[in-house]
Amino acid sequence: MKFISWNVNGLRAIVGKGFNDIFANFDADFFCLQEIKLQEGQLDINFEGYKAYYNYAERKGYSGTAIFTRHEPLRVTRGIGMERHDTEGRVVTLEYPDFYLVNVYTPNSQSELARLDYRMEWEEEFLKYIKSLDAVKPVIICGDMNVAHREIDLANPKSNRRNPGFTDEERGAMSRMLESGFVDTFRHLNPELAGAYSWWSYRGRAREKNVGWRIDYFLVSARLADSINNAEIHPDICGSDHCPVSLDLN
Repeated sequence: MKFISWNVNGLRAIVGKGFNDIFANFDADFFCLQEIKLQEGQLDINFEGYKAYYNYAERKGYSGTAIFTRHEPLRVTRGIGMERHDTEGRVVTLEYPDFYLVNVYTPNSQSELARLDYRMEWEEEFLKYIKSLDAVKPVIICGDMNVAHREIDLANPKSNRRNPGFTDEERGAMSRMLESGFVDTFRHLNPELAGAYSWWSYRGRAREKNVGWRIDYFLVSARLADSINNAEIHPDICGSDHCPVSLDLN
C-alpha cells in the first residue's frame, strides 16, 4: 500500500499549482493533507475512485486536515476526543481491519514560543491517543509534526536551538513517542542521511539552497517495521513550503 502525506499550506491555493496532476501521478492508496485552510463547501474537489474525509478547523482559513482514500474505512474519527484540542481540525483517523491511519497536523509553538506550553499539553494527550489505538491494532501516523527530531534533521541546528520546532521540549516529545513503540520510517531506512528536508522557509532562497528542516513524518507501530518497503521525501514537488513524503508498506 502506498501512503502520501503533504502539508499543502492551503488546499485552494495548491489546486491552482498542479495539485490534480501531482495527486494522479502518485497513484496512492491514501493521500493525507495538512493545513488545508478551508471550511466545508468552499472547494469542490473530487478524484475518481477516492473518498475524502475532512476535519475542518472552527477558525476560518486555518489549520485543518483531510484524507483521500481508495479504501472504505470501518470508522472515521475526527480529533482525539478532547474538546480543548479538537477545535482546530488537526487529526483525522481512519480505522481498517488491520490498522489505524492517523493524519495529524501538530500545533506550532509559534514566535517566541508563545504556544509551547499548549504544544506540550497537546503532545501528552496525542501520545495517549495513539498508544490507546496501538493497544488494539497497529497504527500508521503521518503528517506535519512540527519538529526536527535530531540535529541531522535540519540544516542549521546550532543557530536554531530554542526556535519553534527545535526546542528540547519538542524534541523530547518526539523521543518519547518513538520510545513508546513507534518507528520513524524514514530514519529506519536512512539512519544517517543528511540534507533530507521536507520544509523550507520562503525567505532567502532557502529551498534553492536546501536550507531546510525535516518536520513531516510517517511513523508506524514497531511491529510494522519489517513491512516498511520504502520511505521517501519528494523535494522536487513544489506548490507549498513543504514537500510530500511517502511510505510504501507491504
